[in-house]
Amino acid sequence: MRYLKVAGAEMSVIGLGTWQFGSSEWGYGADYADREAGAIVRRALEVGITLFDTAEIYGFGRSERILGRALEGRRHEAFVATKLLPILPLPAIVERRARGSARRLRTEVLDLYQLHQPNPAVPLSVTMPAFARLMDEGLVRQAGVSNYSLARWLAAEEALGRPVLSNQVRYNLLDRRPEHELVPWAQHNERVVIAYSPVAQGLLSGRYGPEDRPTGIVRSGSPAFHPENLRRIAPLVAVLRQVAEAHGVTPSQVALAWLVRRPNVVVIPGASSVAQVEANAAAADIDLADDEDAALVAAAEAFRPVSVREVLPDLIRARTSSWGERLARRLAGSRPPTGTGRGGPGDSPETAP
Repeated sequence: MRYLKVAGAEMSVIGLGTWQFGSSEWGYGADYADREAGAIVRRALEVGITLFDTAEIYGFGRSERILGRALEGRRHEAFVATKLLPILPLPAIVERRARGSARRLRTEVLDLYQLHQPNPAVPLSVTMPAFARLMDEGLVRQAGVSNYSLARWLAAEEALGRPVLSNQVRYNLLDRRPEHELVPWAQHNERVVIAYSPVAQGLLSGRYGPEDRPTGIVRSGSPAFHPENLRRIAPLVAVLRQVAEAHGVTPSQVALAWLVRRPNVVVIPGASSVAQVEANAAAADIDLADDEDAALVAAAEAFRPVSVREVLPDLIRARTSSWGERLARRLAGSRPPTGTGRGGPGDSPETAP
């Protein structure tokens, strides 16, 4: 594992994103939340991952609770980042919700506290002084933002009166917009770009095709996974596979290695299993050659996705059908099994809390 040291903070270049912990939209189920997620966190620590990213909105606090339990006894080994959903981010609310996150995470200090989204209705001059007070009190070590332009990142720093360590943004081979301003500025000013969706929610993994589409709500409802896009991305996936074969790794690992090859960039892929978090961590040690990097960029630039407008009717039909199927299953599961007279062991797993 490699580590990034910047502005007094140190973190692994490969982190673990935990949106899927306790969040029903990923469809991983109760067993994943109750058992597998904890095993993933513990194994992540064992293979050198120290950066763990969560947010109060993930599972409405459940992700933070799961992560906090999993880190008990090993909190000192982790760099824990969470995010404030900036709905009415007034000072008293910011401070109260930061303490709520710390309580759920079972920690006395948040290594990185981030504004999850811009809020144009509440000036940063109102919100960021609350972050400064939390830092002065020792509850927060570093402030960060997420989904911010460079101009807003700079404005946040000015309002805070000290460095805003990081900006968490979507960044992968298919979405290289952060390279225009954010990444160069971070590299020249001792800041960090945290890349979420580094494998484009699995689109770059090579697992999916027009005849093998994902079934989960998050992916199946995305235009990126429309059959036409899955056909169009095949040449890029072919290059990913070619590079992966040369290194004896997977396309997903190549996509991660491509990102962390950039200075001051760290990634926070999710993991559905212990094996996946092990593979993610191993990507830090892949040494891509310059010509491989260039081939990946050229293939990515050649990809022309179908527009959202073109696929929107298909997405609506698929989503409506999915809702109908889930409703039918819920209704079927709510009928009491013969002889019980009420809901019980015969209930559908999808109706379980």
